[in-house]
Amino acid sequence: MRITRRLEFDAGHRIPDHASQCRHLHGHRYAIEITLSGGIIEAAGQPVNGMVMDFGEVKTIAKAHVVDVWDHAFLVFRGDTQVMQFLGSMPGHKTVVLDCVPTAENLAREAFRILDPRYHDSYGNHLRLERVRLYETPNCWADAVRGDAGL
Repeated sequence: MRITRRLEFDAGHRIPDHASQCRHLHGHRYAIEITLSGGIIEAAGQPVNGMVMDFGEVKTIAKAHVVDVWDHAFLVFRGDTQVMQFLGSMPGHKTVVLDCVPTAENLAREAFRILDPRYHDSYGNHLRLERVRLYETPNCWADAVRGDAGL
């Protein structure tokens, strides 16, 4: 069985080597979908009975480790020295420094890397993270899927 929880957040970024508009500082209303697989828990009298995982717990983990960290932050590539310098000149600015260029593809992969160890099998139902889908816009997204190169 697979389940998916969707959350949204706002963040800024830029793609320094982009040939068009995305090389400029800008922001998006991102959406992230976390897809988990596992067996349906059969535990009569327990709050998780009949579930793969409580959707509220899926949300709590994703918010604590990705959504709240990235929400209303500027996601910047460590090698983007001009923007790093600019953001560093603003005391208290919420900046998340990444070791990769913050494309939708890299952000999906990074979110998968962060979340994968946090969803674990607590009920013997073989729970595991299968996919992180990151929407940069309603029409553009990237999927980081277990089994893909590097995941």
